[in-house]
Amino acid sequence: MYKILISPILFLFDAERIHYFVCELLRFAFKIPFGPQILRSLYTFDHPDLVQEVAGLKFRNPVGLAAGFDKNAEMVDELEALGFGFIEIGTVTPRPQPGNQKPRLFRLKKDKALINRMGFNNKGAAVAAAKLANRKSKILVGGNIGKNKDTPNEQALDDYLICFRQLFDVVDYFVVNVSSPNTPGLRDLQEKGPLTELLRELQKKNTEKFNPKPIFLKIAPDLTFSQLDDIIDIVKETGIAGVIATNTTISRADLRTSQAEIANAGAGGLSGAPLAHRATEVIRYICDKSNHAFPVIGVGGIGSAQDAIDKKNAGASLLQLYTGFIYEGPGLVKSICKSLVRR
Repeated sequence: MYKILISPILFLFDAERIHYFVCELLRFAFKIPFGPQILRSLYTFDHPDLVQEVAGLKFRNPVGLAAGFDKNAEMVDELEALGFGFIEIGTVTPRPQPGNQKPRLFRLKKDKALINRMGFNNKGAAVAAAKLANRKSKILVGGNIGKNKDTPNEQALDDYLICFRQLFDVVDYFVVNVSSPNTPGLRDLQEKGPLTELLRELQKKNTEKFNPKPIFLKIAPDLTFSQLDDIIDIVKETGIAGVIATNTTISRADLRTSQAEIANAGAGGLSGAPLAHRATEVIRYICDKSNHAFPVIGVGGIGSAQDAIDKKNAGASLLQLYTGFIYEGPGLVKSICKSLVRR
């Protein structure tokens, strides 16, 4: 019903405005009598075979929501009712920032893809922390952290440490985002030297805690195999928990959408179906080359149960959705979970 009746109507309107509209509908549905129970009965599928432990955390199922959908941790309870095994909030920065100029989110419907140049628009780490402190559900939550746009790379560590401190008590794991293409210069932090220093210092602060939290590194799909070798070395050297592969891509190769429409969308990160093969390739390379030394969370182009199985077969311990969730609807989570049990 979602693909036949609902999404064609939603897709008639600006992508970012519809995102907020749908979020308001979900909040409304959650507040009406028996709303949460109805949502769970429609979209949640629990099974003992889905439960798994990764990085010391117990996930009710391996299908999570990727960062970007709930930037300010305003909908964790509502999203839990849609069957996700975990929610990743953010990307959060120390100070609030409006992000890039609108329009900044575009659909490529022929490719089941999105182009976004949101630019870490969020209300700041303190707001996200306060929201999470008041949530009611027990679903595992990850905190995806980044730097403010006007913070020089030389001072980026300070921003990540601020977010780390403010979110530490209210998240279950952290994600260090240095791979978004929408903050100028951010991807330079993926180079071996600055990335090692950044992760080493974060992990140092982490291990000083009574209850350290798993720290994951989110990487771009555009890294070369040589750079992926560096990532493997860095993860092992710094002792962080693992990798999230992958973020959006700056590539525009092999798209079915017209060049005029792509040009009209402009710069930004591409997500969705066109990313599926490369993301799976990166997952497989890291898992094989590292001899499965650490967990990899697979994200990028998961729009069906088979896409999810492909990433699990490549070595992914957990999965995350975003663009596939937009195109296929909330039933995708349940469909994937059922297929994973059958598998």
